[in-house]
Amino acid sequence: MNQQISIEDQIRAKAKTLGFDLIKFSKVQPFIRDEKAAIQRIRKGFMGNLPWYTEDRVHTANNPQFLLNNAKSIISVCMSYFVKQDQFLKKKSLQGKIARYAWGDDYHTVMKKNLKILLSSLSEITELPVMGRVFVDDGSMNDRAVAEQSGLGWFGKNTNILTSTYGSWVVLGSIITDLKLTPDQVLKKNCGSCTTCIDLCPTGAIVGPYILDSRKCISYLTIELKGIIPRNIRNAIGSWIFGCDICQDVCPVNRNISETTIPEFFPQSTNHTLPELLPLLNLNEYEFREKFKNSPIKRAKLEGLKRNVCVALGNSQNPKAIPALTKMLYTETELIKIHAAWALGQIGGKSTRKTLQNAYEKEISKDVQKEISLSLKDMDIK
Repeated sequence: MNQQISIEDQIRAKAKTLGFDLIKFSKVQPFIRDEKAAIQRIRKGFMGNLPWYTEDRVHTANNPQFLLNNAKSIISVCMSYFVKQDQFLKKKSLQGKIARYAWGDDYHTVMKKNLKILLSSLSEITELPVMGRVFVDDGSMNDRAVAEQSGLGWFGKNTNILTSTYGSWVVLGSIITDLKLTPDQVLKKNCGSCTTCIDLCPTGAIVGPYILDSRKCISYLTIELKGIIPRNIRNAIGSWIFGCDICQDVCPVNRNISETTIPEFFPQSTNHTLPELLPLLNLNEYEFREKFKNSPIKRAKLEGLKRNVCVALGNSQNPKAIPALTKMLYTETELIKIHAAWALGQIGGKSTRKTLQNAYEKEISKDVQKEISLSLKDMDIK
């Protein structure tokens, strides 16, 4: 152990070599405000259909002392994943949009690997046995509350953590440990009177400052929701087929941010930034797994991705999508058929009307028939 340099600074230095951009420390204590807010969201139905997100889970996530015996400190870290957008969609484009964090490799894998190395290094730095656990977003730790408590960032009104240096273009991780570390100070920053993210969310998902109704959130609808996307919200989804960056793109704090230095977060090709939509409808299960092997996009599942692609094609209103959507209407699962029927109704045209009418006569699913009928009515209105 280097006696000339504090343990905290040695940990920061090690974390920097592993690619972590910010490293802060906090003591272990309950996140009372965050637990209360999360439970209120559950009881109001704002979490949507997430059976794993229970009040018991919320209680554990906001009481980190339950996660490790003799826990004393939490190390909060983040990695920037920001990559500049070089291309933009044109009107009636047959390309889709993917949230930036999914342009590169799955951040869970990247961060967990390096957090485990950082955890193992604590014993080397202190020359003492150190116990700990690592968390990256998907574990029983409220990483956002930890980040705020440690001074790594502050809560934005869109519920994302904002940092002074990297904005909200960061992924978060935590290490809870029995090592006693000097805590950092909570930041005295907030969003002030700015409501840009609330005002410009196309689905109205941010129902108030710091309150997100997941049932309206494009990220939830295109990733977590496994069923039918509500008809009244499909147009607002636009071209997004996995996640959404709108509330981050419009945030003033996110202007003039430097690009990430993590190679794994850079996209391998335009397949992960502005992918061509029509080829995605032809993927089989094996091709889907191979194409998105190291990508977060796997979370949507193949059926979910094709559902999202149908919605994006409907919003494109490009007649070139009609043959592919027609094929979906006859060959795919009920869920995909429903969204293909909607998409065809959005594109419209005489041939499309005939396609929908023929499909209605041959369809055995009442739900698909209902969607076809609604799509035909949409065309009558137009």
